[in-house]
Amino acid sequence: MAQTRELPVPDGLDGERADAALAKLLGFSRTTAAEVAEAGGVRLDGRVLGKSDRLRAGAWLEVEWEERAPLTIEPIEVPGLAIVHDDDDLVVVDKPVGVAAHPSPGWTGPTVLGALAAAGFRISTSGAAERAGIVHRLDAGTSGLMVVAKSESAYTALKRAFKEREVGKIYHAVVQGHPDPLAGTIDAPIGRHPRSDWKFAVTADGKPSVTHYETLEAFPSASLLEVTLETGRTHQIRVHMAAQRHPCVGDAMYGADPVLSARLGLSRQWLHAMRLGFRHPGTGEHVQFESTYPADLQAALDILDRA
Repeated sequence: MAQTRELPVPDGLDGERADAALAKLLGFSRTTAAEVAEAGGVRLDGRVLGKSDRLRAGAWLEVEWEERAPLTIEPIEVPGLAIVHDDDDLVVVDKPVGVAAHPSPGWTGPTVLGALAAAGFRISTSGAAERAGIVHRLDAGTSGLMVVAKSESAYTALKRAFKEREVGKIYHAVVQGHPDPLAGTIDAPIGRHPRSDWKFAVTADGKPSVTHYETLEAFPSASLLEVTLETGRTHQIRVHMAAQRHPCVGDAMYGADPVLSARLGLSRQWLHAMRLGFRHPGTGEHVQFESTYPADLQAALDILDRA
């Protein structure tokens, strides 16, 4: 069903990209806003705008789009998804690669919420229906630990804890080459990539993003790092390491060497959420959970170790 909206461009959106403005005005995701623009659904004073065209304060904005059916959580068992911890307030899972946190437009694969539903878990109803209980996310191509809220109070407390940077998030990553210095901090804002809807980049107008890293082991062609995140931007580790010219091994999207990826048998980035620590919303005690490397990442590490 077609939906329309017409209004003058507010002063606060003067000079804003069309896709970013639609996301703010109409609550679209940036991906959906870009799709609406690319379909010719955005006009400014009668002229069709592309997704990256800029708005002008006071101009007449017309938006037309097809309303999508609401996303639903389909219960599907996910082999390899392990329950690390479960209580009345939360469940901690060890997510395998190829599993998204929740349903989203264009994603047809399994999800953490679908796996939990199939296993009979009751999750918090807070948040959008298709993201109920989700307080943070991992990329589908990244494995490791995720916490999902089961009670409404836990959802509120955990969302606040992530927002206030009170959650310890430790990742291990294998990156190409050897970072110099071997340990350090990358403090660089991250925003949408100017030429790709699916990528992110270090940009002057991006959101503040801080990554700490330490080299655990150096190999001839790569390094194993322990990475601590202060912020939780989409693709943060992948973007920051690529910006340092040390992309995660296997990460074709951000410039990894395909020859090295093939030698290590990797079809995804070598990146794993190893440890997750936070104040338990029910007991108030600090809890920490740990994971181990999945088989594909361990096999790649073994090859590097023998080189």
